[in-house]
Amino acid sequence: MLRQYELVERVKAYDEDADEAVLNRAYVFTVQKHGSQKRASGDPYFSHPIEVAGLMTELKLDQETIVTALLHDTVEDTLATIEEIEEKFGGEIARLVDGVTKLSKIETLTENERAAENLRKLLLAMSEDIRVLLVKLADRLHNMRTLHYIRSAEKRQRIARETMDIFAPLAERVGMYEYMREMQLLAFEQLEPEAYGTITGRLAQIRTQEGGQVDAIALNIKQALAEAGLKVEVWGREKHPYSIWRKMTERHVTFEQITDIMAFRVLTESPEDCYKALGVLHQNWQMIPGRFKDYISTPKANGYRSLHTALIFQNSMRVEVQIRTRDMHRTNEYGLAAHWAYKQGDRPDGQVGWLRDLIEIVDASNDAEELLEHTRLAIYQDRIFAFTPKGALHQLPKGSTAVDFAYAVHTDLGNSAVGAKINGRHMPLRTQLANGDVVEIIKGKSATPRLEWLGFVVTGRARAAVRRSVRDKERQEIAALGSKLFEDIAARLPARIGRKAINAALTRLGMEEEEDLMFAIGSAKLPDREVMEALVPGSTAAFDDDEEWARSEQTISIRGLTAGMGFELADCCHPVPGDRIVGLRRKGEKVEVHTIDCLNLADGVDSDWLDLSWGERSTGAVGRLRVVLYNRTGTLAELTRIFAASHANVINLEMIQRDQNFGTFEVDLEVLDVAHLARITASLRASDAVAEAERI
Repeated sequence: MLRQYELVERVKAYDEDADEAVLNRAYVFTVQKHGSQKRASGDPYFSHPIEVAGLMTELKLDQETIVTALLHDTVEDTLATIEEIEEKFGGEIARLVDGVTKLSKIETLTENERAAENLRKLLLAMSEDIRVLLVKLADRLHNMRTLHYIRSAEKRQRIARETMDIFAPLAERVGMYEYMREMQLLAFEQLEPEAYGTITGRLAQIRTQEGGQVDAIALNIKQALAEAGLKVEVWGREKHPYSIWRKMTERHVTFEQITDIMAFRVLTESPEDCYKALGVLHQNWQMIPGRFKDYISTPKANGYRSLHTALIFQNSMRVEVQIRTRDMHRTNEYGLAAHWAYKQGDRPDGQVGWLRDLIEIVDASNDAEELLEHTRLAIYQDRIFAFTPKGALHQLPKGSTAVDFAYAVHTDLGNSAVGAKINGRHMPLRTQLANGDVVEIIKGKSATPRLEWLGFVVTGRARAAVRRSVRDKERQEIAALGSKLFEDIAARLPARIGRKAINAALTRLGMEEEEDLMFAIGSAKLPDREVMEALVPGSTAAFDDDEEWARSEQTISIRGLTAGMGFELADCCHPVPGDRIVGLRRKGEKVEVHTIDCLNLADGVDSDWLDLSWGERSTGAVGRLRVVLYNRTGTLAELTRIFAASHANVINLEMIQRDQNFGTFEVDLEVLDVAHLARITASLRASDAVAEAERI
């Protein structure tokens, strides 16, 4: 583990302006916060963020990235907060730490959902600042180096699979090939231990038996180039074990049948020397047709630049040779990280084209399985290069079709594609593209993506867009069916349902758009009664009361009165069965029954107060409402219609105020009980004819 002064010295070695105090403060902060926590290896936990920071110094990354690496686990695994980090280290570092903080492990999620949610959060954080990814990759690399200390084989396999499926491809896509290769090797060891042991054993055997052969070939290459006046560095190595295994499984061949296990790198002074060196090698040794690739004139999406060729040496030995400049080599090995070195002035803006595609895939994916599928499609696969008619270059996975190309240009272009011209000829949309094709997409005004496109598109972006469009179309059809069903439901309610009632229902159901409600109805996710209750609370109980109302008579009984004692319901508060009530008894008069909150009770100080309650099956009383109607044609008719539909008999209706916009009425209604009166009030409030409705 790096000591505090060693880490500071590493940063100061390439950045003299680095703030030593901030680095020291971050180092001490992470040690103190992690305290006595231990890793699976038994090492102090703080050794992990310190080693991650050490990896960042090897890439010569800026001070903010080093501090972020030191702090990246404090919020997740200690009592530290983002606010505390912002106070001590500033807003930029707090934002980076928040982006790279590991997610809590949610045990209720499946393995794929956990991986997908982890990836979703990572991609969204990366879209703001690519340094989040650089720290995350270093974090994962160090965790992979210590993976063997974890006792649970299942957990080791899960972490290795996530590394192989997500983090190694992401490292490749930002050009960090050193990280990619080591991650793949460590994951390969866990996922395929037998294959790993066999291949590494064979490579060790070749190294022992033919170790001098690699050096001899490297020397031959260097001598040939030196004789041509080129100053170069040359070295050779065996191919990566995982690369060999993947080639064996893809081509269904044995280890002995892999002919280009040896690979050599040639570093030159300039791009011109790269092409000169290529000519020299092809003059001295036979090249293998179809194996030459020029990534200098047409770099990969991650900025990788190099010339690749394959040659046949003595004894028909096949070797791969990569030719590049020293600057290209650094960029190729460390990708975007190389551009973040402290002394670089033209830093990337934190978002590159393929990353924008991934963000779009995150938005379009319907569930965890889809997200992982589409993202793997986006970050794996070899590339081809195709052009628009105006010469814009687009890189696509091998096997891409005209539809994939259309979506690579723009989602709207893909959605409206009806045909394609490839190199000037009309071709089907399913036509696979070749390197250098010029593709023109023909649009249709009313065109929409077709479900059958999923049978031949290969890019994650195209697949996600097609699925989203098909889902949207299906959703619209189901919502249209829901709208028809909604009309039947609304017809059963006492109030005519308008915009006000629908907006209130959306709020009660936790929905945002009317289409969401119609879709839920059409897909049978909401029963009729639940929709009715959302539109007019209490309305479904009215249907249960229909028969009771039809056979009911006004039968009021009061508990708490002595036998033969008369009573009357007070006109001031109009109590109805279900209200809490109290009685006022004056000598020689009937007992006045009031609601417990009636304001006129204050006038009864000279009366005897009686604690009363309604008798069993008390029904039928007069309730009073104040209703404010909009002053327009038909609103009074709508008011009376609601009363009739609610089985409420109007005893008295009086207009007490009217102006240009509103009319205010007091209505006395004969109702069953307080619940019945509440349902009528809810129906009134749901109506677009009613501005206000309340009991008085």
